[in-house]
Amino acid sequence: MYSITLTAGPIARARNGVIGKDGGLPWRLKTDLANFRAVTMGKPVIMGRKTWDSLPKKPLVGRTNIVLSRDGSFEPKGAVVCEEFTEAVAIGREQAAEDGAREVCVIGGASLFELALAKAGRIYLTDINAEIEGDTQLCPIDETRWTEVSAKAYPASEDDEYPFTIRILERR
Repeated sequence: MYSITLTAGPIARARNGVIGKDGGLPWRLKTDLANFRAVTMGKPVIMGRKTWDSLPKKPLVGRTNIVLSRDGSFEPKGAVVCEEFTEAVAIGREQAAEDGAREVCVIGGASLFELALAKAGRIYLTDINAEIEGDTQLCPIDETRWTEVSAKAYPASEDDEYPFTIRILERR
């Protein structure tokens, strides 16, 4: 039996820590969205209710969608609902083992990223090279606790509003 890694992300953040605005993403980065899909495909994904609500298409296909909500009457079609983060992680790990996946991905929002960062073995992080206005920020990441194992820079383009770097960090 192999171990199943809890990951924080994929997370996209601006230089000033912004990860969201008005319940959505405050940028257009088609390449990063393709990376998000590739990283999470076939893996359980854990998200908060607001992240679920922000999805343009629900559920995310090809992934077990696990949504944290304190609202006992919340029953989203195509998702598993949990009230506790530890329960969501346990369900995600069970599902990953069943599916042969090696990761469970926490995909937002900010408060779930903070919980995940304390327990994650890996972070998928997109650093956007811009200061962007928003109303949701990621908690600071102490990168001395992590080793960068991969980084690829992308320029701004017709599909990508800002230059950015997609990085993978693993816990030391």
